[in-house]
Amino acid sequence: MKLQEQNQEKNKKQKELKKLIIPFLFLLSLTAYKSMEGTDYIDIQELRKLYSSRDASKWPAAELHENIDKSKFQDIGVLPAVPYPAYNPYSKEKESLGKILFFDPRLSRSGQIACASCHNPELGWTDNLTRSFGHDRQTGKRNSMTILNSAYATSLFWDGRAKSLEDQAQFPVADPLEMNEKLTIAVDKIAKIKGYNSLFTAAFGDKKVTLERIQYAIATFERSINSPKSKFDQFVSGKSEIYTDQQVKGMHLFRTKAQCINCHNTPYFSDNQFHNDGQTLFGTKNEDFGRYNVTKDVKDIGKFRTPTLREVANTKPWMHHGHFPSLLDVVELYNLGNPSPIQKKYLGTPRDSLIPKVDPMLRKLNLTKEEISDLLAFIETLSTPTRRIITPEMPK
Repeated sequence: MKLQEQNQEKNKKQKELKKLIIPFLFLLSLTAYKSMEGTDYIDIQELRKLYSSRDASKWPAAELHENIDKSKFQDIGVLPAVPYPAYNPYSKEKESLGKILFFDPRLSRSGQIACASCHNPELGWTDNLTRSFGHDRQTGKRNSMTILNSAYATSLFWDGRAKSLEDQAQFPVADPLEMNEKLTIAVDKIAKIKGYNSLFTAAFGDKKVTLERIQYAIATFERSINSPKSKFDQFVSGKSEIYTDQQVKGMHLFRTKAQCINCHNTPYFSDNQFHNDGQTLFGTKNEDFGRYNVTKDVKDIGKFRTPTLREVANTKPWMHHGHFPSLLDVVELYNLGNPSPIQKKYLGTPRDSLIPKVDPMLRKLNLTKEEISDLLAFIETLSTPTRRIITPEMPK
């Protein structure tokens, strides 16, 4: 009888214990599920394996905004071979001529400014200035974009006004804020330099100097200015141990929570599209309507071309106005959703219709300090050491 009572008491205690354990296990399972599914949980070694597999189809799905056409989306990766247009095929002679013209200040009215003045090879093929100096030390409103990997751009300049590198080559020469020279005069000056005769003959078959030939030669040289294999390129090509855990996490954040992939996609790390990122500086002396200045379409007010992130660590300062001295500043701004307060004094005025509308893809990201650090660690792997280049001797 006593034994039976003891067994009953024991069973009762076990039942009570089960009542306590089962809810606890249930809560524990929910916590585990949340940590596995939430953004805080990352299996680094699994991500390392997937991202360095040399097969992008195995990568975790990119988190794309609803406005992104997934059928046209192209993920980041290794750059393909440089594309040369059929109308301007590559030749070593044309590249050599283009290099000399790129460094020749005689294309400018003052004889002091060359393409290389704003696109210095030792400064990431830009000039690291907020805004470049031009003719008579004038400055415009925009930061100088790098020409590195510009062969992969489908339009040039922040506002996309040039449709090709050939088209682009003429703009700085004629711009009164830059080289400030009439195109016909620039061509005549080059034609009068005897040292160019043999160079044009080697590149084009005869010594005739034309604006088109100058454009084609400079464009051919610019297409040759490309990055060597970056740490990123090596990692996704199978060199799995070249990335730290932090850089692996940063790459994953880039394609997911941080939302960078929405604009900085393709192997060029740019969608070659135009977006309003809240940096129009509306109502200030530095106001810039970007793409609108080309198209005159109010939908384009405040839109600028997405710059490549390749070599971005070498091309400071950042944004079209050059107001951001560090990449941390840029990331923190996007993390806040790019707040761009409207100056209320313009509401209800004739300028009301010109108030820029920020891209709907911009929203608060809620990245932690650790995640921002991880993201920056990844972005830095897209850059390579700057290289010196021998400045060519100018023809006489």
